[in-house]
Amino acid sequence: MEKPKAFKWKHYQAEIILLNVRWYLRYKLTYRDLVEMMEERGLTLSHTTIMRWVHEYGPEIDKRLRKKLKKTGDSWKLDETYIKVKGRWKYLYRAVDKEGNTLDFYLSAHRDQLAAARFLKKLLGAKHTVTPRVINTDKNPAYIPAIESAKSADYLAEETEHRQVKYLNNRIESDHRPVKSLIRAGLGFGSHRTAYKTIRGYEAMHMIRKGQMKNGDTYLQQVRNIGYMFGLAS
Repeated sequence: MEKPKAFKWKHYQAEIILLNVRWYLRYKLTYRDLVEMMEERGLTLSHTTIMRWVHEYGPEIDKRLRKKLKKTGDSWKLDETYIKVKGRWKYLYRAVDKEGNTLDFYLSAHRDQLAAARFLKKLLGAKHTVTPRVINTDKNPAYIPAIESAKSADYLAEETEHRQVKYLNNRIESDHRPVKSLIRAGLGFGSHRTAYKTIRGYEAMHMIRKGQMKNGDTYLQQVRNIGYMFGLAS
């Protein structure tokens, strides 16, 4: 049987590749953990091979998932958290709606108005988001000019309310934890590029896990849907 196009010329079966990528992005595992787990199944893999698969197919899962996401709400919670990339602090901007559904993320080397503006533009351009009625942020002063700039450029509706109420951001602050725990388990990143690729996979799998994919409310449905996206599931 011919391999799906996304896995053409790969030495291992597409199902094995996708299984490793899916497990790494969903659970708190290292690449060497997966090497041992595959060894139990009679497969000899290098941890660098699995790493390359994650860097290649993590972003691909995110790309294919975008078309299948349910619409999110109009009350947004924006926040940024810190992660280390090659020993240096970077800023991971993230957003959820009031139900806890992920809107999007943005990885930046800086925590300033430009980063906030780029993140907001990305959020507003996503196909699964709707025009926000209200945006809640922390006291980071960069959000005020970023939101005003978005309104001036007609990216954002003029009537959108901006609040800076700390306790209203508890949901997004709690939502940071699952992604950051995966990052810690993965033992960090060697470059901004590989960090971005891996986090794309983490965030995509986090959205799937929260049931944001259409017809993907249960774990087995989610597994099947990921297979369908790559032409694997029967």
